[in-house]
Amino acid sequence: MTVNIGWGIVGVLIGGFLNGSWVLPMKRMRAWRWENSWLVYSVVGLIVIPWAVALSTVPQLGPIFRNTSWLTLTKVLAFGFGWGIGSVLFGLGVSRLGLAVGYGIILGLIAPIGTFLPLVVLHPERLWTRQGYALMAGTLLVIVGIFFCAVAGRRREQEISAKAPGVARSGFMVGVVICILSGIFSPMLNFSFVFGEELQRQAFSSGASTSMAANAIWSLTLTAGFVANAGYCVYLLQRNRTWSLFSASNAPTSHWVGGSLMGLICFGSFLAYGMGATALGPLGGIIGWPLFMSMSLITSNALGALSGEWAGASRRSYGYSLVGIGLLIVAITVISRGGSA
Repeated sequence: MTVNIGWGIVGVLIGGFLNGSWVLPMKRMRAWRWENSWLVYSVVGLIVIPWAVALSTVPQLGPIFRNTSWLTLTKVLAFGFGWGIGSVLFGLGVSRLGLAVGYGIILGLIAPIGTFLPLVVLHPERLWTRQGYALMAGTLLVIVGIFFCAVAGRRREQEISAKAPGVARSGFMVGVVICILSGIFSPMLNFSFVFGEELQRQAFSSGASTSMAANAIWSLTLTAGFVANAGYCVYLLQRNRTWSLFSASNAPTSHWVGGSLMGLICFGSFLAYGMGATALGPLGGIIGWPLFMSMSLITSNALGALSGEWAGASRRSYGYSLVGIGLLIVAITVISRGGSA
């Protein structure tokens, strides 16, 4: 496979921008509950688009799966299901804490975990090198950055509640726990990419282009993730009796468009990341992941501020958030520079 560092970095950064913005349409889907919006996103973004793209870009997809070892297929599906759990927690966490704080905590954990574990498993000899030291230093910065984000979010909640005492509390600490759990499970998306390399090689050998060979992985990974996402949505729809909101007269067509747009942007982020990481070469999944997370973090923080998440909070609280986000970006940069060594 051809290595193209310039295109690889551009592809990864485009993917990060999309990954930091795909939840934004959900803010305007107020006539639906969380489970309604999330189910539409799951069907479109995790089933319809990934399989349509895979079938159109990867020749002989069925034989590729049959010729791939069961161990690789099991890893891809298991990691995909684990990512699906993280995705559900991601949606719940961001809805509680907002784009800026929620993304900050989750992506701050995803970056080192998603980079560190593949390095330890696939390239343990690199642990006590500049790359390994950078990962460990970056992880420490992540912990400090998450602390500042949590303090900022807590202060924001208290200040907004004080100005509007009639507003119900959002359960900030519960949101933090949800985001931390999401940050632990969500890196499994990258694990499926790194440990599913056999699938990618099979796709390339069958005639898929270098940039599209990863679609054989995404189709299985996201299908397994769909099981977790859709399963939880159906549970909530039954428990809350919110199936009727899909056909309610006050649910505009824009909600269906918004949910579908979420799915399109989300898969687009994975597609761009896969193309970019592949172009970065054999260590693309290790080097590209922190860059992907860094761009996601910058995008989500900017969108959170522009959408008014910090309205009513003090400048000091927002300052804590900026310090936390800044530390996380520095941490991801340290991890990335070490990864390129």
